[in-house]
Amino acid sequence: MKTPAPEKRPPLELLSVVIPAHNEQDCVALTVEHLHVELHERGIPHEIIVVDDGSTDGTWAVLQDLATRRPELRPVQNNGEHGFGRAITFGFDRVHGDAVVVMMADESDDARDVVQYWHLLNEGWDAVFGSRFVKGGVVIDYPWLKLSINRLANFFLRILFNIPLNDTTNAFKAYRRQVIEGCRPFLSPHFNLTVELPLKTIVRGYSWTVMPISWRNRRFGESKLKIKEMGSRYLFIALYCWLEKYFSRGDYRAR
Repeated sequence: MKTPAPEKRPPLELLSVVIPAHNEQDCVALTVEHLHVELHERGIPHEIIVVDDGSTDGTWAVLQDLATRRPELRPVQNNGEHGFGRAITFGFDRVHGDAVVVMMADESDDARDVVQYWHLLNEGWDAVFGSRFVKGGVVIDYPWLKLSINRLANFFLRILFNIPLNDTTNAFKAYRRQVIEGCRPFLSPHFNLTVELPLKTIVRGYSWTVMPISWRNRRFGESKLKIKEMGSRYLFIALYCWLEKYFSRGDYRAR
């Protein structure tokens, strides 16, 4: 499930992991610690950029304290307009690495998968998309209603774009930095960025592959994704990318 790989490229030098966080005081420290330990043990040079997106709990205090012990952690505050997509874009604007992974703050994503992302990007791929629904993927405690809606939405995107990717809506993915820059400007202020970024990557002709990932439902706090609020936003950005694919005459394709 992939496009033809490009020619061999020089090794990547630094991995930037961007983590948006809104009211995640109970789990963000564990997420950062587990990620750092996994990357450090594997010898992967990295920085962890956690974007505090208008938290009203103790998230920022937790991050400031942790940063005194983990120099790889770079906590930043988004003091402008808030939203999941805005927070990620805010983090993208501050990365130093030549590879970027977007990861959730709630421990739902497995740090071991970040290691595999790094290795696949180093094989020359422009992007690596994790899927929970391919052979080897793991899903733990996914609420049945959200799971049903997820599968319907991803089936719709597969048909609309004629692609084999079956977990487009999942945020946990990896990109070379030039892909991030090549997909700007980002239009999605909320969770629809999780659709905009992979679809633009595909439509604009970057190489990509898919790997199985593990996901478990959060153990602390509340999910920030509100399905009722997001349906029209997902549809808008999907149709925008579809129009670009068929009507832009390749003006935005990777060169």
